[in-house]
Amino acid sequence: MSRGVLVTGASRGIGRAVAAAFARQGDRVAVHCSTRHSDAEETLASLDGEGHVLVSGDLADPARVEALAAEAAEALGGVDVLVNNAAAMVPHPLPSTSYADWQAAWQRTAAVNLFGAANLSYCVARRMIDDGRSGHIVNVGSRGAFRGEPDHPAYGATKAALHAFGQSLAVSLAPHGIAVASVAPGFVATERVSDRLGGAEGEQIRAQSPFGRVAAPEEIAAAVLYLASPAAVWSSGTVLDVNGASYLRT
Repeated sequence: MSRGVLVTGASRGIGRAVAAAFARQGDRVAVHCSTRHSDAEETLASLDGEGHVLVSGDLADPARVEALAAEAAEALGGVDVLVNNAAAMVPHPLPSTSYADWQAAWQRTAAVNLFGAANLSYCVARRMIDDGRSGHIVNVGSRGAFRGEPDHPAYGATKAALHAFGQSLAVSLAPHGIAVASVAPGFVATERVSDRLGGAEGEQIRAQSPFGRVAAPEEIAAAVLYLASPAAVWSSGTVLDVNGASYLRT
């Protein structure tokens, strides 16, 4: 059965791969973007099937989040799956960052990565509950939540919070038939980090995994697709590492 799927930050990278994976299996996808409208339009045009739609808005704006959740639900005939993929990642290593820039980086990162995801999850889950609709929420977290992000501490902290938030919702929403889980990717070859994968730094990054490479966005999408499937309901509450054995938790 075709489902309505809302993917945030789907202009390119992991979000685009996730949107494409759902579309290939016949789902209707709401492609969300904040600023990269032309990239999002490319994503939309590339999707298999019909019934897809573009929604936009700054996830740091609670009012806009509420509105885009409503727009996606109306366009798709309801949202059955929410993928919280959008993220802000602003460099702010403490030793070389001014206090003003430190504050700005933390505020922007938390506003999108944590509060944006929390608010959108509320709006989508509230509609599911009111409509008596079961569904899935999948959060795209990060290996950095466990390994640390020295140049992006707010990113690591908000991704750790996103994992914990997902586990709280998994318990809260299970009685309503809503499963919640997270993926924790390691380094992924996306446009945002393409410059870092060249030269000596790229070699060091690839060497973090015993496979000697970084992930393709499609590999993260495959994990998201599984966690949003009916077969994964009993995995609700999990944080699935997708990092090519580059970091092993105990």
